[in-house]
Amino acid sequence: MGRIDIKRIDEVKNLYNKDQLCMREIGERLGVPIDAVIYFMRKNGLKRRSFSEIDKIRFDNKPLSFKIKKLDTKYLRDLKTIGLMLYWGEGYKSDNCKVVDLANSNPDMILVFTNFLRKIYGVDEKRLRIYLYCHANQDYKELTRFWSKLTKVPESQFSKPYIRSDFREDGRKMEHGLVHVRYSDKKLFLEIMKAINFYKNKYIK
Repeated sequence: MGRIDIKRIDEVKNLYNKDQLCMREIGERLGVPIDAVIYFMRKNGLKRRSFSEIDKIRFDNKPLSFKIKKLDTKYLRDLKTIGLMLYWGEGYKSDNCKVVDLANSNPDMILVFTNFLRKIYGVDEKRLRIYLYCHANQDYKELTRFWSKLTKVPESQFSKPYIRSDFREDGRKMEHGLVHVRYSDKKLFLEIMKAINFYKNKYIK
């Protein structure tokens, strides 16, 4: 088994702490097996990362599934503001949220939000999902076709609908049901929340 010379301790520290390479990558860089790196770090009292620190590095290094567009027109600037306000009011928000999720029954609102995702954040079309909620006295297939045509999201990207049977006939009417527009990417969720917080800090005093 290859060994690491003690003279390279500063190099190992920089590779691990500054460059945030994992021990396997350090071994590859130095031309030694991973066991040699583990032994070297243990012998010389070099602190290893915790599982949470490892997860954070992996998350930070994960490539984006979206591309933030340049706001070079008033239309795009307005669309971003409107989309953020929609999400602030209607979007799902929690500390551990890993998905962008906005629910509404208003077709215009859903259309604005899907435009917001596409034109402001350049989302990956294949990752868009629609989740339909409707009552048992509605034709969910017809509703699926309606929302698919409106949002331009293929029916194959619709999740299995939730069809409620225990509803009041005299209760709230939703002509087209209700849909969740979902995009699974924690980085996009955090980006949207950062932008919302910018407005909060600017206007709430």
